[in-house]
Amino acid sequence: MMELGQAMRERRSIRGFTDKPVTREMLEEIIDMANCAPSSMNTQPWHLHVLTGAPLEAIRTGNSERMLAGIPPVREIPDHGTYEGVHRERQIEIAKQLFAAMGIARDDKAMRQDWVMRGFRQFDAPVSIVVTFDRSLIDNGTIAHFDLGAVTYGLVLAAWSKGLGTVINGQGIMQSPVVREHAQIPDDQVILTCVALGWPDESFAANDVKSHRRPVSNTARFVGFD
Repeated sequence: MMELGQAMRERRSIRGFTDKPVTREMLEEIIDMANCAPSSMNTQPWHLHVLTGAPLEAIRTGNSERMLAGIPPVREIPDHGTYEGVHRERQIEIAKQLFAAMGIARDDKAMRQDWVMRGFRQFDAPVSIVVTFDRSLIDNGTIAHFDLGAVTYGLVLAAWSKGLGTVINGQGIMQSPVVREHAQIPDDQVILTCVALGWPDESFAANDVKSHRRPVSNTARFVGFD
């Protein structure tokens, strides 16, 4: 186990995994740590559906087939839409870093398409954790989203502290009916996102990419301090 500060500073998104399985025991330890995340009024509205093997493969196949067939994404929460301004600039910056690491040229449509499809396959990770919340909170969804963000960050930090890699992957649930069917998610839950998880493939170039982060001076305002 590494120190919390080390895990927070060194963690990065992992998009290439080995086929080494992750034990249920280790996953339970990770989730036990993540469950310590804060939540509004201690509501703890999250549910974590931990998938591997045949159900996960069925989701990969269904996602890929529907996206290649041109079926529009079907998500259960509003999409963020098109990013603009500084948010778009940051999005482009990380894409450039990843494409450079993978040797994907700007005009290489085939490799770009392959990269996109990796996301719909949940980056071929051996485990996917689908994050959902209680449908009874849908009208208060922004607070539930905040709580699920906290537990999801707890998941990725806990996994990293044990040597596992993760990437929070909205692409993996963009065809939510497929995910709901094969993960057997109850109707009283709403699918928010998923986390691809596994042992990092050290030979996968994109795994070395770490996004640039804003300095404190560009993030925080201090009011009332001398």
